[in-house]
Amino acid sequence: MRQDPLIPMIGQVTNIRVDTPDVKTFRVVGLDGKKPFVHIPGQCAMLSIPGVGEALFSITSSPTEPDFIEFSIKKCGCVTAWLHAMEPGQQVTIRGPYGNGFPVDTDFAGKDLLFIAGGIGLAPLHSVINYCRHYRSRYGKIDIVYGSRSKQDLVDFEEILNVWCKEDGINVHLTIDREQPDWDGHVGFVPNYVKELGFDTNKTVVMCGPPVMIKFTLAGLMELGFAREQVYTTMELKMKCALGKCGRCNIGSKYVCKDGPVFRFDQLDALPDEY
Repeated sequence: MRQDPLIPMIGQVTNIRVDTPDVKTFRVVGLDGKKPFVHIPGQCAMLSIPGVGEALFSITSSPTEPDFIEFSIKKCGCVTAWLHAMEPGQQVTIRGPYGNGFPVDTDFAGKDLLFIAGGIGLAPLHSVINYCRHYRSRYGKIDIVYGSRSKQDLVDFEEILNVWCKEDGINVHLTIDREQPDWDGHVGFVPNYVKELGFDTNKTVVMCGPPVMIKFTLAGLMELGFAREQVYTTMELKMKCALGKCGRCNIGSKYVCKDGPVFRFDQLDALPDEY
């Protein structure tokens, strides 16, 4: 397949997994049956349905997966509704990868890591977590805090229970917003749960979720003694063309698509308060 990230390629959806009532995970390969392109954790790609539209999505599979790429997509608009109506074997167009990923081989190396996600915010972190799992010896202790509205809305729940929770050196902390009969785990919002858990401040934090969750979780981390230089997030939702041409993602002197979407919070502090 062509490797120019500006030119759409034809991809084939080989598998569709239903994760939650409104989230499906799409496995995509090229027409040659191979992985369309190489990416790094945190990068994104454009998926489009010709005649319908195009949208940007996080690549949720790890770069260590040799045979395909995956996207966990929430049904929330025209393009996503068409994708959710697809069946395995159908084709999409794809271009990418775009953006700068997480510094997994530099700043994260040798560090204890704390991943914090809310709802579909687990999708951008899924690639990073599985990359760190694959190269487990390169990193210290890994903690994962993940919350959603209900048990049914927890993305990748089976993988979390059957794989992540069973690995040495990885602690998974799950929570849902409200009590329900088939849930015996923690109940409460992610920001409060993070403060309850009271993590040591020697960790590097990677966070993604709804803006309100990020706002209050960041405040809670500051209360615990974390510095903003320790906390990373991804802002791919602000990206539109992904090429630095449309200006949609401009924040001050930065373009999210070219300078991000991964930023540390101290880097965001230097930008206008419009993100």
